[in-house]
Amino acid sequence: MKDNFEKAFQFTIGAEGNYSNDPQDPGGETKFGISKRSYPSLDIKKLTLDQAKQIYLVDYWGKMGCDDLPFLLDIFAFDASVNQGVGAAKKLLEKAQSPCQFLVERIGYYVDLAEKSENAKKYFRGWINRTIKLYRDFKER
Repeated sequence: MKDNFEKAFQFTIGAEGNYSNDPQDPGGETKFGISKRSYPSLDIKKLTLDQAKQIYLVDYWGKMGCDDLPFLLDIFAFDASVNQGVGAAKKLLEKAQSPCQFLVERIGYYVDLAEKSENAKKYFRGWINRTIKLYRDFKER
């Protein structure tokens, strides 16, 4: 399923962008979606795209078991694990019976988060747009 990892990686890296250090972002300093909070010993500013890809492969794709998931669900679960964390994405996966249901659960997660956190409200629209784009980019394949 390495082909699917590459597809998932390209989507996710496009959504995550480059370096940021938004004080309202709970991850703190972030580059390519890799946060200082999750990787405190990593020099985030100097992180290369290849290093980020290796982290994604091992710590997200691998820990989510994406090689064992059917197409679409593997890509959807991977992107959620990067954006929401592996633990949260695994909980969504437990609830979902299909790729579309997974995305619905993911949106519900964002709604709950935005209701509980003022900081989350800032990112809510972007998260929803990302989820819709994920669906649109892969539904036809």
